Amino acid sequence: MTRENSPWKGELESSSNSSSSNNNNKKKKENLNFFKSILFFNNNKSKSNDGDSAKPIPFLSPLSNSVVSRCSRILHIPTEELQHWFDTEVPDTVKQPSIYARNFLEFCSYQALHLVTAHPDYLSDKEFHRLTYDMMLAWEAPSVENEPLNTEIASCSTQEMEGEDGWSLFYSSSTKTAVQVDNKKTVGPEAFARIAPACAVIADIITVHNLFDALTSSSSHRLHFLIYDKYLRMLEKVIKAVKNARGTQSASTLQLAEGEFILDVDGTVPTQPVLQHIGISAWPGRLTLTNYALYFESLGVGLYEKAVRYDLAMDMKQVIRPDLTGPLGARLFDKAVMYKSTSTPEPVFLEFPEFKGNSRRDYWLHACLEILHVHRFIREYNLKGILQSEALARAILGIFRYRAAREAFQILSSHYKTLLCFNLAESLPGGDMILETLSSRLVLLNASTSQRGSVGLLSAKEGMKLPISVLTLHRHGILGKGEDDDGEAIYAGVDVCAGEISTLEMVVKKSQLNRGRAEAAQATVDQVKVEGIDTNLAVMKELLFPLVESFNRLQVLASWKDPWKSTAFLVSIGYMIFRGWIRFVLPSIFVILAVLMIWRKHANKGRPLEAYKITVPPTKNAVEQLLSLQEAITQVESLIQAGNIVLLKVRALLIAALPQATERVAMLLVSAALFLALIPLRLLILLVFIESFTREMPLRKASSDRWLRRVREWWFSIPAAPVHLIKADDKKRK
Repeated sequence: MTRENSPWKGELESSSNSSSSNNNNKKKKENLNFFKSILFFNNNKSKSNDGDSAKPIPFLSPLSNSVVSRCSRILHIPTEELQHWFDTEVPDTVKQPSIYARNFLEFCSYQALHLVTAHPDYLSDKEFHRLTYDMMLAWEAPSVENEPLNTEIASCSTQEMEGEDGWSLFYSSSTKTAVQVDNKKTVGPEAFARIAPACAVIADIITVHNLFDALTSSSSHRLHFLIYDKYLRMLEKVIKAVKNARGTQSASTLQLAEGEFILDVDGTVPTQPVLQHIGISAWPGRLTLTNYALYFESLGVGLYEKAVRYDLAMDMKQVIRPDLTGPLGARLFDKAVMYKSTSTPEPVFLEFPEFKGNSRRDYWLHACLEILHVHRFIREYNLKGILQSEALARAILGIFRYRAAREAFQILSSHYKTLLCFNLAESLPGGDMILETLSSRLVLLNASTSQRGSVGLLSAKEGMKLPISVLTLHRHGILGKGEDDDGEAIYAGVDVCAGEISTLEMVVKKSQLNRGRAEAAQATVDQVKVEGIDTNLAVMKELLFPLVESFNRLQVLASWKDPWKSTAFLVSIGYMIFRGWIRFVLPSIFVILAVLMIWRKHANKGRPLEAYKITVPPTKNAVEQLLSLQEAITQVESLIQAGNIVLLKVRALLIAALPQATERVAMLLVSAALFLALIPLRLLILLVFIESFTREMPLRKASSDRWLRRVREWWFSIPAAPVHLIKADDKKRK
């Protein structure tokens, strides 16, 4: 994919001259001041009218009434009209009495969040943090019946309710009651999963449960407001850092293409360098990740050299994985990322030194893999234009959330599952179904015109139609926007819908369920893993006991120690082969195993699985284990040598190194060909079975031993083809 065809170009192209940029900034400031003035006018109007206070809805809990009241002020719509709109717009299945309160709360919350998130600085507003958190609290107790008895409602003071400019987007009247965040109140996973994805920058529907697990890893799986508030504040810092990276010296020296921008930079601090290993050489430098590639700038004498670009967008069979590095090519430290593609003659290792753990390496590994996977997703489903932009924006927002959670809480990799949607789809069972559903949803969103989105639009305005992730980056100033007379943009929809579960959410839940089963099965695998060669051999011997015992019994029959049993076995198997019944042997075994499994299922219903008892061999010290390992390696080497000798002797026969032996082999092959062509297959199988089973028969034993001896002597007389060993030239860099 060339930069001329960049997906950001066209849909979200920034104005090239400074005058248009100033006009856009002026227009944005005027729109914001206009919105503030309307709220201030409504605020004064509500204060002047005593009877204008919103009446509480009877079936809602006090907390839900507070949230709905704030949503109505944001939307400039009375609560009664909101309820009427909900009753007329949503399907009847969403308005069932048992779920009416919760769905109405979702409807109001989604409408308000759609309007609030149109302003770029909403993440920095503490009242936005409180409003969204109250939405989650109210979602868990939407109606009067399930409202906790100890719910505390307090009125906000004027200082709390007013923002820095003397007004608040969320509390438009100091006389209105608003629920304060209580440290004892916490939010559960389902409430977070229903409210957070309505704001695309906060959570993604694919990874929202993993994000909740990461934020609550140390709080008993319940989300506290302080943690949520810290996460949003760090998310705002990450977005500002990405915006500020555009004007840095790194961005100017990299000469980024149109539509390419910096996501993160590492290696600028002397105490935390990034080392690039190629062969046995290593050099410190600065590493930069963009939405298309990795750039590494080697540190020269006080200056950075020209950047080396490692492409993540083109199909060059890239491989990115964790690896070991060390001085002079030694593999000692597990703190590196290996990059390999068709454009690199040898693998490149990027090391991230740190004293404890490898979280720094893991962050860069997952971020690079996310960019690589999203471009593979784009190529696989042939996404173009705004669809390609939406896929990239979704991956970029995921990296922002991952970085914010990592920097805010220093979460270890072992304490969370991946927060990146395309990485998660690659690792989940049935992840391809997630990507397929996401692709179908993107196409549907692009095909929709000015219809009501998934959360509903207040009015069907004609304007710049952008998917939600692209629109989010555009509103936060990370992407420029194209020309628009109104200075506004509408979106086709998001992943959440009031009272309904989207197809994408259902596919994700199904994959998560399958993953839970797979992880439970893997946990049992980890429990039964044992250490030591002798112990593993003992386990394998016990598990293969039925097969070994069956083989030993066949050997006893073939040895003719009991002639009557051997004769009966020979006659029965020979008759089955002659009549063609041998083809039913394997299907019969499968049926017997299936019947046995079903019988065991019903017999052991509700009973725990008994542990397999295995006698452990005597333990060995470290020296004995090394000797056993050396002996095992020697045996493997002997087997490989024997295999090579067989292959070299076969080669000697093929090139007629011993003419007499070659003639015999050729005659034998011709005879075998005639037998295969003229004699039926079942007769051949019968002859082979009788010949092999009757070798130890008393009547044939002497002749069989003599014949096998002659074959071995003939085989030993065949010379091996010569081999000439050539040492490869070592071209590693010094």
